[in-house]
Amino acid sequence: MSSINSRTYESVPAQTVAFLGLGVMGGPMAGHLAKAGHKVTVYNRTPAKAEAWVAEFGAPGRHAATPREAAAGADIVFSCVGNDDDLRAVVLGPNGAFAGMKQGSVFVDHTTASADVARELSNAAQSAGFQFIDAPVSGGQAGAQNGALTVMCGGDKTSFERAKPVMAAFARAVTLLGASGAGQLAKMVNQIAIAGLVQGLSEAIAFGQRAGLDMKLVLDVIGKGAAQSWQMDNRGKTMIEGKFDYGFAVDWMRKDLGLVLDEAKRNGARLPVTALVDQFYADVQQAGGKRWDTSSLITRLK
Repeated sequence: MSSINSRTYESVPAQTVAFLGLGVMGGPMAGHLAKAGHKVTVYNRTPAKAEAWVAEFGAPGRHAATPREAAAGADIVFSCVGNDDDLRAVVLGPNGAFAGMKQGSVFVDHTTASADVARELSNAAQSAGFQFIDAPVSGGQAGAQNGALTVMCGGDKTSFERAKPVMAAFARAVTLLGASGAGQLAKMVNQIAIAGLVQGLSEAIAFGQRAGLDMKLVLDVIGKGAAQSWQMDNRGKTMIEGKFDYGFAVDWMRKDLGLVLDEAKRNGARLPVTALVDQFYADVQQAGGKRWDTSSLITRLK
């Protein structure tokens, strides 16, 4: 079975692109690029994943042994890896993507990372003669598979306009929010909003269950009013059923909230609820839920 769902692609001139990182997000995103007609060379730290991707989407020879080889000759290089250190590992050094990129090309990073690393790599890219766009995404694994991600970007406007129609292969919304680092900061806003919302939904469901209500029926009712949210629509019923084996993992959310809280220390923002929910997620990790979906916050209330 394909790791991406069928969709209609806008007519965009074919580009030569590279994609670094073929995890649950990167693999489908790169797949949509290939399905849209772009010439895609992929790299993954585990070569078997790159080989499997080529078997599904590409022809022999369209995976590379190093990020540098993957990036050579590409108009746009995309990445989606784990964290700041992983990003530096695929970008910098003699085998990093920057060492292989041509003048005038664009590097687009979809990793959820710090604003600091985005600014650092943007400066390094400009010194080498190309541009860097920080472009974290929202929408989770389902969004990647359906080609329906929301992309929050920071960087040079001209380079953004070059990359935007290509990103449309896996996105429903691609927005430039400011200078380098603005995309990462916007993703932090996104995670702050989600953290408090999921905790509130968890408490509401747990309260209703204690009260003996039919919570599926209750969610159907209140989901038509002011309480409605994506989390309620997409995770409410599975929370009631105690199903947490898909979606955005608790480990990933804690990594993201760590970035948020570090940034808040720098800019002076007060995030009491976010800090508390981060500790609640630590409880879920301790209970064995590291890979459970973020909606597993409700397990603390059982």
